Amino acid sequence: MKLDIACGQNKRQGFKGVDIVPGEGVDFVWDLEKFPWGPFKNNSVEEVNVSHYAEHTRDLIKFMDEVWRICRHDVKVTIVSPYYTSIRAWMDPTHVRAISENTWLYFNKSWRESVKLEHYPIKSNYNIEKMYTFFNPPWDKKSDEARQFAQTHYWNVISDIVVELRTIK
Repeated sequence: MKLDIACGQNKRQGFKGVDIVPGEGVDFVWDLEKFPWGPFKNNSVEEVNVSHYAEHTRDLIKFMDEVWRICRHDVKVTIVSPYYTSIRAWMDPTHVRAISENTWLYFNKSWRESVKLEHYPIKSNYNIEKMYTFFNPPWDKKSDEARQFAQTHYWNVISDIVVELRTIK
C-alpha cells in the first residue's frame, strides 16, 4: 500500500489518502497527532508521500518514527515543505516549525552517532536520497552560482524544499 499522508483533497494517484477530515480522496480518517496510527500495521507500507504537513506536526520525532514504523525496509518517503527562509514557512499560524536541509539529518542513525546525539529519543532511521528546492522568480532563471549565493544570503529565494528519504530497518 502507498500512503499520501495528510492528503486533504489532493491525493496522489495510486496512493491511499490519510487525513483528519473526511472528504473525496480520503481513504483513512485519522488524527496524525494520535500515536500509534491505528489503521496501519508495522512494515505494511511500500511508499509514503507527505506534502505540506511536516511543518504542522507538533512532534516531528514521533511523526517520523511513526512513518518509519509503518514502512517496510527500503521504502521511499517523499516530504514537501515550505523552505525555512520563505515567508510561506512563517506566515501560516498553524505551522509549528520551519524545515531546512539539515532537519532531515537527525533522522539518520549514523549521523546522530557521528555527532554524539545517540541520546535523542529517535527510533527511526532514514537515508537522505535526494533533496531539491523550488526557486521563486526571478531566481529560477538565474545561474546556479547566483542561486546558491542567494539561497545562503537572502530570504524568499526558495518556496519549497523536497526531500526523498529511504527507510533503513
